[in-house]
Amino acid sequence: MMEQLLTIGLFLVIGHFIADYVFQTDAIAIGKNNKINHSHLTVPWYYWMLTHSMVHGLAVYLITNSVILLLAEVFAHFLIDFSKCRGWIGLHTDQILHISCKIAYIAVLFSWSIQ
Repeated sequence: MMEQLLTIGLFLVIGHFIADYVFQTDAIAIGKNNKINHSHLTVPWYYWMLTHSMVHGLAVYLITNSVILLLAEVFAHFLIDFSKCRGWIGLHTDQILHISCKIAYIAVLFSWSIQ
């Protein structure tokens, strides 16, 4: 069981970095920031942020098969990235918080498995 949870944890971290650095285009990275002048964009910042967060949620769902964790990831990712865009936290804190979420998901999966 522990080996399976560690494997899921590894996939969650890999999925996070793929979603954050491979699937996040420059348009998304700029568009999701509500502190940037978006007059040249036709889509509001929160559409970009929600789309980016949902890509992360989809990655979590594909790895865990849990709609609850998908929703948790969308919510958490939106809040964490919003905080980074506002300048309240830096890049390293942003990444630590994202990885902490993945650790929390492993704890949740573990608690579900022992019930």
